[in-house]
Amino acid sequence: MGYTLNFAAVWRSFDQLLEGLLLSLGLAFVSILIGAVIGLLVAFALIAKSGWIQRPAATYVTIIRNLPILVLVLFAYFALPQMGVRLGKIESFVAVLSIYSGAYLAEVFRAGLISIPKGLTEAGLAIGLTPMQIRVSIIVPLMLRNVLPSLSSTVISLFKDTSLAAAIAVPELTFEARKINVETFRVIETWIVASGLYVATCSVLAALMRMVERRLAVPR
Repeated sequence: MGYTLNFAAVWRSFDQLLEGLLLSLGLAFVSILIGAVIGLLVAFALIAKSGWIQRPAATYVTIIRNLPILVLVLFAYFALPQMGVRLGKIESFVAVLSIYSGAYLAEVFRAGLISIPKGLTEAGLAIGLTPMQIRVSIIVPLMLRNVLPSLSSTVISLFKDTSLAAAIAVPELTFEARKINVETFRVIETWIVASGLYVATCSVLAALMRMVERRLAVPR
């Protein structure tokens, strides 16, 4: 049997896909911001000399990085209510993606932190800066500059992970595409358009991150 491509039904519902895409971007943006804070705190804990600080951080990273994110999403939405913790669909997904991104960003930031010469800390202490001032004004800015390429890949990967929110009926891009597919029976056309939106968005994100890298690059 032949299959004739007809995008008319998909174009009529294109605004739904755009709304889903905007929600996907919002989920990714909020989760990455929260995850960056978690990741930075955990990264400092991972390089701490004290074992009672380092070991819990390492355990968190190991467990989260070795669990499929879909398992975490389903656990947060379906299992936590059985334990008395009730979150909405969007809230539970943002919580999971934040914790998940925090574990991956912790490793990215840890690599950046250990690449910073120790002499900078000693120089900061010599001019009277406190350890916290050194971290905020010297260590973290240099670390972020060093890890930008890895950070770019992580950001794009986490944006694509928002598609898993469809598993708990969060109306992001994949969920909307699936709904249009069911309503119109235009399987190929729907997923071609949805895939194109993902590719275009990831390309724009990559271009923006490269622009930031060039602006922050150290002149040679």
